[in-house]
Amino acid sequence: MSAAPTAPATLSPLDRARRKAYWRIIPLLFVCYIIAYVDRSNVGIAKLTMMKDLPAFTDAVIGFGAGVFFFGYFLLEIPGTLIVERWSARKWICRIMVTWGIVAAVTAWVRTPWEFYGIRFLLGLAEAGFFPGVIVYLTHWFPTRDRSRTLAYFFVATPLAMMISPKISNLMLKIGTTEVVNGVTVQHPHLLGLAGWQWVYIFWGIPAVVLGIMVFYLLPDKPRDAKWLTTEEREALEAELAAEKEKASRGKRMTVGEALRHPKVIMLSAAYFFCVTANYGVEFFLPSILKDWYKLNLNDLTWLVVLPPALSLFAQLAIGWSSDRMKERRLHAVIPIVTGSLALFCAAFSNGNLPVTVACFMIAASGLKAYLPAFWSMPSLFLTSSAAAGSIGLINSVGNLGGFLGPALLGWLKTNTGSYQVGLCILASSMLVTATMLFYLGLGRKTE
Repeated sequence: MSAAPTAPATLSPLDRARRKAYWRIIPLLFVCYIIAYVDRSNVGIAKLTMMKDLPAFTDAVIGFGAGVFFFGYFLLEIPGTLIVERWSARKWICRIMVTWGIVAAVTAWVRTPWEFYGIRFLLGLAEAGFFPGVIVYLTHWFPTRDRSRTLAYFFVATPLAMMISPKISNLMLKIGTTEVVNGVTVQHPHLLGLAGWQWVYIFWGIPAVVLGIMVFYLLPDKPRDAKWLTTEEREALEAELAAEKEKASRGKRMTVGEALRHPKVIMLSAAYFFCVTANYGVEFFLPSILKDWYKLNLNDLTWLVVLPPALSLFAQLAIGWSSDRMKERRLHAVIPIVTGSLALFCAAFSNGNLPVTVACFMIAASGLKAYLPAFWSMPSLFLTSSAAAGSIGLINSVGNLGGFLGPALLGWLKTNTGSYQVGLCILASSMLVTATMLFYLGLGRKTE
């Protein structure tokens, strides 16, 4: 990781601290999130050959197994965020990454649906707390004026992961398979007795362990722990953050229990659930949809599935920048979701026209990602400290149960109806539910 650039002497101590924090913290967390997202979602690519080697693995089995991850994830989310707030982000994120890397790699040896369900559940337990823990951790470092933009830099790891992993995974998927190249049948031998889909799980599990160790040594918990800040810079940044916490608490500090029962927290949890349902339904099955509709080979397919996250990457950065600049969160979350929903409805009826299908999924994916920086800036508008940490854990854990429902529902409907159309329409409707809830919740208006 490159060293932080030297801050100009003309900047104030606070601005120098903010600048250094960007360069010292965001790049490492960004790479960690890339690997986290690949390890939870690479089943969408691995299944393309995994299902041939394991005949019992139908679309319904893969969809259910992909979603079981989020049951394990649900159980440890709130405890994980409280640990980050009250103990140590550095140590807890290290533990998370090392254990999920090991479990992700072990997925290579599953042979039955129940083994697959079990390992996906354990992967969810292992990774639980990483995402909301990072959200909480960033509140320890970045003032409100930087929050949405900082989150956008972190969140673009997900579309980048979806752009990088298909092509790399495609190279490994060929191991142990037969393909026709220019009319010639080519046999790709197994490597160490393992097929390509097995190497996909192993290859992407190893970096999580390595990065977890790096986090332990490189990630300071709070500004006061950062040796790369001067005393003046540390004091200025901590004073700014403390003043914001005091303002947000408005004289009354909410307990964790009160925060978890707060109507706005419950509404945010429900809103997130419906959008996550659509997000993971689309992500896990997009490769299968394109292959089913257009009979594409793996090379062409893995190029096309890169396009939706590529557009969503730019959309996320643009929305995060605009949200901070305008100091507005509500419409910056609602408008992308509505736009993506309409595109997903169109995608459901686009079978037969590949360019239109891909364009619709590109816009839908942008809507499913671009709202996140503005959305995750909302809890800290009315909560602080442990109350904010607990509420972020609740929102993420409840919301990510949609990560079970989306793939399971789409897989079940495809297996039982032979079509993806109904499932895609349901997912698009789910996005509209989220947009409606966030609009009428009213949180994050420009005046706030």
